[in-house]
Amino acid sequence: MAAHYDVLIVGGGIAGLSLASALAGKCSVALVEAEQELAYHTSSRSARQFIPSYGPPVVQELTVRTLELLAARDTELPEPILTPRSFMLIGAEEDVAAEASGLMRSITPAEALELCPALVPGTFEAAGLDEGSFGCNAPLLLEDHRGRAASAGVDIITGARVHTAQRLGSGWQVGAGTEGFQAGVLVNAAGAWADELAVISGVEKLGLQPYRRTAAIAAVDHPLPEHSPMVAAADNSFYFRRDGDDVLISPSESEPSGPEDARPRAGDIERLVDRLNRITTLGITEVRRAWTGLRTEAADGVPVAGFDAEAPGFYWLAGQGGYGFQTSSAMAELAAAQILAGQGGAGQGAAGGAGAAAAAGTAGPESRTAQALAATRWSVRR
Repeated sequence: MAAHYDVLIVGGGIAGLSLASALAGKCSVALVEAEQELAYHTSSRSARQFIPSYGPPVVQELTVRTLELLAARDTELPEPILTPRSFMLIGAEEDVAAEASGLMRSITPAEALELCPALVPGTFEAAGLDEGSFGCNAPLLLEDHRGRAASAGVDIITGARVHTAQRLGSGWQVGAGTEGFQAGVLVNAAGAWADELAVISGVEKLGLQPYRRTAAIAAVDHPLPEHSPMVAAADNSFYFRRDGDDVLISPSESEPSGPEDARPRAGDIERLVDRLNRITTLGITEVRRAWTGLRTEAADGVPVAGFDAEAPGFYWLAGQGGYGFQTSSAMAELAAAQILAGQGGAGQGAAGGAGAAAAAGTAGPESRTAQALAATRWSVRR
């Protein structure tokens, strides 16, 4: 016999776990994850940096709210989730000017070299600095969400890939692994597999596209100082930051992919190491480990959060692109408010729709998030 819940969340990455903890204790919730462990795919392969000046305006708004929520949470934890770590763009003047936004300010190349002495003078024309950026203890954040959800009665089931889902009466009947579930609301937090889950559920897919992003931990002859900023090329060709005595590096590629357990391609990291050894004095000696994650985006680059206008009770929480962690708490806050308000009927709009702003009220942080989305996307079914 199927277990009954108010909400069934599909996906155990940062999106699903943050929503589970936001709903915990307010309704009955189950979360199912296809893999044997939570946060196996993209959420375990994060750059672990929150950058308020990064991304389109709506993402910047979501990032600021997430930082507010996590700063408040940090006061209750024995060790912080957030640690100040500035973010610096370097490159050609036109590239830096095009990418710098929000809280980022222009600095001179000389100032950039003071902040990151590992850079070779003359290898970049301009720089921008975001001093409101933070490093994120991603494993601690994920565990905090999991622990809060589990302690409040959320059932978390791993190794349970959804194979059937259909709308029955006023709710959804879902088969995942060897278990059956019935729920009033089905949340699609399946990341790169979000469109696949929609198809299984008989819901029109949104055309969400996963993109590859590779990174590695590398040993260096000359470690970066403790308070060094994360450094990124303004043309999106690389980034690097301190990781203890090592460095985390990435070629920042954004290549379309199908939903898969992505792996690094031969040569990608090697070419980056060669380049970084020419434009920095890091002296990268070896790659300790490398990985590839998938950043899934909607066509307009705006995260998707809201009830599907054509499938009652089907809630989208997907398409966060490379902004999953830094927008997660704000997205979960909005999603929980909408779900608890019962805005699941057909015709009530989806992410950023007028219904979203109404569900969140006219004031407060939920309203700020809803209005930020609404200003960009009135419906995911345009």
